[in-house]
This record gives sequence, structure tokens and C-alpha cells, in this order.
Amino acid sequence: MATVLVVDDTRTDSELIGGTLRQNGFEIISANSSEEAKNKLGDFRPDAIVLDIVLPGESGFELCRSLKANPVTSDIPIVLCSTKDGEIDRFWGMKQGASSYLTKPINPEELIRTVRLLISI
Repeated sequence: MATVLVVDDTRTDSELIGGTLRQNGFEIISANSSEEAKNKLGDFRPDAIVLDIVLPGESGFELCRSLKANPVTSDIPIVLCSTKDGEIDRFWGMKQGASSYLTKPINPEELIRTVRLLISI
């Protein structure tokens, strides 16, 4: 079973994303900040990360950039999720090393399709 780390500081979004993934056969680990995500990444290696951009402390953009710069985590696919849906936001997210960028509210089918595709690569 593939494991996905869901990093989102909004409980409703975290439960929606995690629940959607869980219902489709993924094991879920949740974190509500970049710091908590880093701590959890010290304990396990997920198959993918679904990462909110607006987080307390370090942003999702910053976390994505640091994970991609670290040889231990650089090959984990990252799906950035945000209410920000401008072209510049998407461009900047991909420039940080994200594998995909989805806008909130999350479309469950698009989320599942994206995560499955990235894990199979």
C-alpha cells in the first residue's frame, strides 16, 4: 500500500484530502506544519507528499524547495495544493520542484488521478 504525507494546517482540508486518498487505498500520514512534516519525514519515507502552500512558519514553497534539494527526499513526488490559482502561483510552485499543482477546493478525481500517476512513475 502506498503512503502519502498530507501537509495542511486546515483541519477540514486535511481530512478531505486524507479521506479521499484513504478511500482509494492509500495509507495517510498527516502533518499540520512544515516543521511537523520534516519530523515525520525523519521517521518514514512516503511515496508522495500532498502539500499546502500557506502554512504556519515555513511555507509549502519553502518546504518543497528544501525537500527537493535534499538527496534523501529529492525523488519523492510533491503535489502542491492551494487556493491560489494564478499562473504565477503554478509557475512558482513548479519552479520549486513540485511534480504537480492542484487548486482548492480539491477535485477528488483529479487528486487520485494525479497521485496515482506520480507514484507509478
